[in-house]
Amino acid sequence: MSVATTQGLTSAEAVRRREEHGPNRLPAPERPSAARRLAGELTHFFALMLWVAALLALVAGLPQLGIAIMAVIVLNAVFAFIQQERADRAADRLREMLPTRVSVWRDGRRRVVEADDVVVDDVLLLESGDRIPADAAVRTENRLLVDSSMLTGESVPRGARVDDPLYAGTFVVEGDARAVVTAIGEETRLAGIARLATSSHKPDTPLTRELKKVVRLVAAIALGVGGLFLLISLLVGNSLQDGFVFAIGVTVALVPEALLPTVTLSLAWGSEQMAKRQILVRNLEAVETLGSTTFICTDKTGTLTRNQMTVVEAWTPAGSVTVSGSGYDPQARLAWSAPTAQGPGLELAIAGMRCSTGYAVRSKGAWEAHGDPMEAALDAFARRQGVDTDEDRRLHPVDLRFPFDPRLRRMSVVVDDAVVVKGAPDSVLPLCQDAVDAHAVVQALTARGLRVLAVATRPCGARTPTGPDDLGVHLRLLGLVALEDPPREEVVEALAACRRAGVSVAMVTGDHPATAAAIADEVGLRRPGAPVLIGAELPENDRILAAHLDHDGLVVARVSPRTSSGSRRRCAPAGTWSR
Repeated sequence: MSVATTQGLTSAEAVRRREEHGPNRLPAPERPSAARRLAGELTHFFALMLWVAALLALVAGLPQLGIAIMAVIVLNAVFAFIQQERADRAADRLREMLPTRVSVWRDGRRRVVEADDVVVDDVLLLESGDRIPADAAVRTENRLLVDSSMLTGESVPRGARVDDPLYAGTFVVEGDARAVVTAIGEETRLAGIARLATSSHKPDTPLTRELKKVVRLVAAIALGVGGLFLLISLLVGNSLQDGFVFAIGVTVALVPEALLPTVTLSLAWGSEQMAKRQILVRNLEAVETLGSTTFICTDKTGTLTRNQMTVVEAWTPAGSVTVSGSGYDPQARLAWSAPTAQGPGLELAIAGMRCSTGYAVRSKGAWEAHGDPMEAALDAFARRQGVDTDEDRRLHPVDLRFPFDPRLRRMSVVVDDAVVVKGAPDSVLPLCQDAVDAHAVVQALTARGLRVLAVATRPCGARTPTGPDDLGVHLRLLGLVALEDPPREEVVEALAACRRAGVSVAMVTGDHPATAAAIADEVGLRRPGAPVLIGAELPENDRILAAHLDHDGLVVARVSPRTSSGSRRRCAPAGTWSR
């Protein structure tokens, strides 16, 4: 580790790096100019039809009608433009409310600088309430909890330990820490997500598609009727010029000039009603799009379930233990399948606790999760076997930590000259040499709707891993831990309300397919015969993918909120929703 990263930078070095690499600022989204946005309101599909109608009215010698139609177009465009500008200014004011200054350690002392001036290798001094301005790595921490919901969707703050990554845009909700900046601006994870969001194709809204159909139909009817009256006029003996003027008048009369302002005013009223409910609508058409929702994809953990984990069963090659207790209280009743299983069960509990950053803590007379609820449940599992986990962490500090990798679906640590690995069974078991019996146990536990973790270990010896991929394939399986995350009581009624409204619901989760299917069955989300799909197996062709996903009660497991390289819309395997 360099002197700069341990003692902070000098002001001169920080200025040099800012000049060399630029400010710590996300790339501004491309936004059309005001003139271009106003021109768009004047030239969209419906407006073009009205411009043609106005021109025909002028040609037919009806200047008053032509001017009236043009006035409708212009007034409607100005009104829609003003509405969108108001929403954009409101969004800008929300962004300005975010903190723009951050504390760093420079010149051997604490300094407060603009977030734009943060550079790589700056030492951030983070406290509760601070927004993290750049990607960083924790160097020291004191009960640090970070809200990463804007990146992961998980509403529960997660604990962070030394060497764990922190990401720009997340917030410190508890504790304090020193962290060294590793990436700024366009190189941050937040910038990568922003690029994914802006690069995706924006399809037409349902309202736009329907209005285009209406315009085509109206235009066809108007032109058809106008042509028919031209023919009739000629048949009754009128001149071609008189017949043409008469046909144009009929054609213009059939164009519904009032439809455009009616649609715009209706959408504006809807956006005002949503604003009263603290919902900001930047695009008027989004009001109708929201009302046109017919399919909802929902996560499982924390959405359909309480995100309150409890270890209810553990399996080791020597036997299993059943835990009777809820929450994170250390007091619970343990029932062993065999006396010989107690030692391996204790080893499993200690290893799972050490390979975690979250833990259970007593606050205001009750035990609650500090950090990830799943890891707090592992801490409580060890406490229920008589382990003083706080003392254990003090006596057995982690020498090397590889945080949870959403691609690999596991995390690992080096402690007491041993590698400990914890993660999804299908990620950990292939690394173990004695895991034949474990696969059947995994199937049985996940079929009950339990979340299952595998824990394994090996001595370091002369081969300390250099990264999360470098664990070897000769791990010793300590066992499996099954956790229960009970469904929310209100989910059943919410699902029923969606279906009464004609809205289909699907579950999209990173969990094991059997676990996801069992929870979906329990809450009534899954319909009889609805498929359970795997993210990695979804087709890349959009049409085939749509056919696969068009099922009420569908369950898609082992997916990630990030896109794969194969297709922007494809669900990539095993991501940040998995454990």
